[in-house]
Formats: sequence, structure tokens, C-alpha cells
Amino acid sequence: MTQTVLILGASGRFGRNAATAFRQAGWTVVAFDRTRDDLQGAARRADVIVNAWNPPYPDWARQVPGLHAQVIEAAKAAGATVIVPGNVYVFGAETPAPWGPDTPHRATNPLGRIRIEMEAAYRASGVRTIILRAGDFLDTEASGNWFDQIMIKPLARGRFTYPGNPDIAHAWAFLPDLTRAAVALAERRKALQQFCDVTFPGYTATGRDIAQALTQVTGRQVTLKQMSWLPLHLARPFWPMAGCLLEMRYLWNTPHRLDGAVFDALLPEFRQTPLIQAVAQAIPPGLRKGDVHPDQPVAAGV
Repeated sequence: MTQTVLILGASGRFGRNAATAFRQAGWTVVAFDRTRDDLQGAARRADVIVNAWNPPYPDWARQVPGLHAQVIEAAKAAGATVIVPGNVYVFGAETPAPWGPDTPHRATNPLGRIRIEMEAAYRASGVRTIILRAGDFLDTEASGNWFDQIMIKPLARGRFTYPGNPDIAHAWAFLPDLTRAAVALAERRKALQQFCDVTFPGYTATGRDIAQALTQVTGRQVTLKQMSWLPLHLARPFWPMAGCLLEMRYLWNTPHRLDGAVFDALLPEFRQTPLIQAVAQAIPPGLRKGDVHPDQPVAAGV
């Protein structure tokens, strides 16, 4: 029997990839349209709701609690499972790695606290919930994330801009892999705990590892340059987003990796795309030197 997934935020980076992954797995995919659809009515036909709604940072305090309260109410009425793409904001700068499902949520900054309270609302709701937590995204097309918006902007000129310490570990996730994992967990949802917090291991790579991977996939030497945060400091008084980006700067200077033990136990057969292949797909086709063999070596990045 075909199962139905309702995607909230289907035009966003996670939602778009989730729609593709569920469709490829044989699910009926319904993309929610806020301009015409009623959430309660749409949810009644769904077995799973992927809540990929993600307002701009400056709107989180005003919008996030209400949006997720609506989803909880709709899922409860429908008996649907909710999958939420989690992030690492909940942990805070002083939390030692690795970060996993049992790691305390100790963030004290405003955006981190909003995420902590949002996840707590799902835990307390009684709605079957899967938090699939990942690091920064690599996507297959430009979608406004750190990688395509900042880091590879000067790649055509042989440069890679990194926003933090290029010698410390950082967590990354390739969106097609992450959303394939979401499908696999959705298909096992009834065997999971009612509130299931899963950290997606993805890749642990330094800025220099990513620069080396880019050198390999472009066929030209890529020079790493650290990003200046001064323009964001200058823009802060009149651009609210600048303050939010500065608030999360610590993640680029805090070494971290995600513990995949629970994920591996739940999905032992899951195989992720090698880092070199993910990086090749995350840059514009015109910058690739050609097909990259999946066994081609690249430093770190596991």
C-alpha cells in the first residue's frame, strides 16, 4: 500500500530533496502550499509530515513556536509521524564533541534556545516525532546555504572562502543522503521510540579537507582564504540577519562531529555518498573537471 508524505517547505533545500527521496522510494508526495492549503485538512491524508518550514533567522522568535505548534496539532489529529530536520544549534559552544542523541542541550544563545524549546514541545506533545540532526549542508544546486552562498563564490578564480578555523573538525551532510535517511527512518517509524533523536554522522571534515576535495574535483589548485567577519559587524545595526549570523559564528571555531552510533544501529545497511562525490555534485557543473571515481582518495572526511 502506497504511503503518503506531506512536505512542509517543499521549495526549500531540505524539503526539495526530501520530496525527491520520498518519491523515488515510491511514496505519494504532497507539497503543502501555504497560499491555498489548509494544514489540518492536508495532514489528514498523511502518514508522515516532513516539517521543513524554516523562516529567516530574524523571524525565528516570532514564528517558530507558532508554526511548530500548528504542525503538532495537525499531526496529533491525523495520527501522523513528524520528521524534523534538526541542527547542532542546541548544543552550545562549551559542549565537548562528539555530539549525539544523549548530549545535553546547553546552548544559551537566542537561536539555540529557540531550537531547544521547539524540540521540547515535540517531546512533550505525544506526537510520534523523528528529529534527524545534521551539520552544515552540501546541496546539489545553489540553495542559499553557507557552502554555495559564501564558500565557493570565488571558486571559478581558484579560491575557497572559509568562515572559521580551517584546521578544526566540522560536521557536514549531503542533502540527498540526509533525505534518503529520512525516508528509511520513516519506513521504520513504528519500531522507533515515540520521540526519536537521531544524529546523522555525515562527514567530519576541516576547511582544508574541503579545499583539497575542491582541488581534486576542479582539477586546479584551490587556495583557501579565511572569510572576514568585519562586513557583518558593520552591517549589524541595519541588517538583522547579520546579528544572527554573528551569533552562530562559534560553530566555525568549535571543533565538533556527530556521533553516528544510534544512526548506524537503526540503519546498518545505509551507505552515504563519498565526500569527494558529494563535493563534486555541490559545485556548478562547469567547474568540474569530469567524472570523479568514488574510490578517489581525499584527506579526512569520513
